[in-house]
Formats: sequence, structure tokens, C-alpha cells
Amino acid sequence: MYYLWRENFDDKNIKLSRLYMTKVQELESKQLADAIVEGIQEKKGKNITVLDLTDVENTITNYFVICNGDSNTHVDAVADSVEDYVREKLKEKPYHVEGRENAQWILLDYLDVVVHVFQRSVRDFYNLESLWSDAKRTDVPALF
Repeated sequence: MYYLWRENFDDKNIKLSRLYMTKVQELESKQLADAIVEGIQEKKGKNITVLDLTDVENTITNYFVICNGDSNTHVDAVADSVEDYVREKLKEKPYHVEGRENAQWILLDYLDVVVHVFQRSVRDFYNLESLWSDAKRTDVPALF
């Protein structure tokens, strides 16, 4: 993250600085989301969807990246691939990881971007895309 620091800010400079910081954070979040999608594609994660929550009020993150795998092993491999790819490309680690024990739904929390790697039946049950239907949705075409 980039932060601006200046002495003797006036109101106009403060507003511009906040706007600049917001734009930089949005750009970094978008780059992180793109790297996550590439990490998912490395292990052939299926049905990749990116939900852009930046225009939705009172959200705790900027993006959800959602995908599914065919089995516990596949879900675990996709989550590992995301972690490894993002660490190599952007030098970022998830703030928190949940669901490794049973690998039905693994959540990787990068704060600005939250990754959900599901088994298909669990994804269908929770249907996050409908729950967050006011977000801008981008379905990533399959590479294979």
C-alpha cells in the first residue's frame, strides 16, 4: 500500500490525497484479483467468477474470486496454487485461511480480495453469486 504524507494539508489536498490513496488501493486490489485468477487457472480451477464489490456500500473487501474443483484434492491443489502464485508474483500472503481440514470450501483472505474455492455441490448450496448479486460480476472464460 502507498501512503501520502504532507505537512500543512488544506481540505482540498486532504480530499485529493484520499482519492489518490483509494485509486491506488483499487489498482492493487485489481492486480491481486488478476493474480489470483491466474493461480486458479494454473491448477484448472473451474467456473471462475470475480465479484467486484468496490461500488457496493459497507463491504469488508473489494473483490470476491470464486471457483470450484472436482474433489477435495483438487480444491486443496487450487488453493495451494493461488497461495504460491500470489506469493511469487506479488510477494503477498493471505491474512487468514479457513477450510483446509475438509477441503469442501477453502477461503483465502487477502483482506482486499477474498478467494472462495468450493467443491461444486457446496458452491451450488451457498450460491454466493446470488447473495452478492448487486456486485459487478465477471465470469472468466475457461482456458482448457
